[in-house]
Amino acid sequence: MTPITEVEGRRLALSNLDKVLYPESGFTKGEVVHYYAVVADALLPHLRDRPVSFLRYPDGVEGQRFFSKNPPPGTPAWVKTALVPRSEDERAEQVLVQDLPTLVWAANLVVELHVHQWRAGNPGVADRLLLDLDPGPPATVVECCAAALWLRERLTAEGLHVYAKTSGSKGLHLSVPLEPTPSAEVSAYAKALAREAERELPGLVVHKMAKALRPGKVFVDHSQNAAAKTTAAPYTLRARPLPTVSAPVDWAEVEACRHPAELVFLADDVTARLGRDGDLFASLSDPGLARPLPRHPDAAP
Repeated sequence: MTPITEVEGRRLALSNLDKVLYPESGFTKGEVVHYYAVVADALLPHLRDRPVSFLRYPDGVEGQRFFSKNPPPGTPAWVKTALVPRSEDERAEQVLVQDLPTLVWAANLVVELHVHQWRAGNPGVADRLLLDLDPGPPATVVECCAAALWLRERLTAEGLHVYAKTSGSKGLHLSVPLEPTPSAEVSAYAKALAREAERELPGLVVHKMAKALRPGKVFVDHSQNAAAKTTAAPYTLRARPLPTVSAPVDWAEVEACRHPAELVFLADDVTARLGRDGDLFASLSDPGLARPLPRHPDAAP
């Protein structure tokens, strides 16, 4: 029998709560749902008004995974959606995770949560810049931290505020609040900045995705700023062998990192961190900290 629970007045059917989704640790679907409910106060502000794409892994991390942008079959009528441009002539619905009932419903689907750098009311106009630092083995998150510190210094010199989080996989994400700016302009700036980082740190950074260039270096992926792209949201679980989380970190942790394990955070670690430190990304959404996108001499017009 599928248990029914009520969340803020919405009735939800939660299924297979005892199913083990992370065999390496025994983490179950019930624990996934519980995790998202516990971190909701921190997570929801980073999802609100941002169309969500789901990476679903309903049979666990060793089963099939599939990316879903459209509202899945059976989506309750009360789940809010937004029309999102898919091409010049096409619009399609995507889910908005605006409240706790919607988050618990999504958690029951077993999902990673991915969002755009813009909000539903202003598609293709970004309110943040995103740099995805992805290490090419044998490089690790330790090398990502070194690249992140250079990028932070460069961006703060422009008067920008920079926030860091783990990807929940191998690397780091840097987020910068911006005054609303067309995504194409943010993309051009991010690409120019990645190329500058490669020139300044040639033994550490590459700006191109080509695998032949990446061993032992950090790929500064600027492409996440394209209007169509999405990135793992803060506090989302990841479909990795262990229930890792894309977790905000403070800059002291980035500066001190000497071993990859120091920046791996599991679901239980993140709930403890929130209890101790609160949401380290809370001010990312403060419009008072948004700044105009700087001009970069190498950015394509």
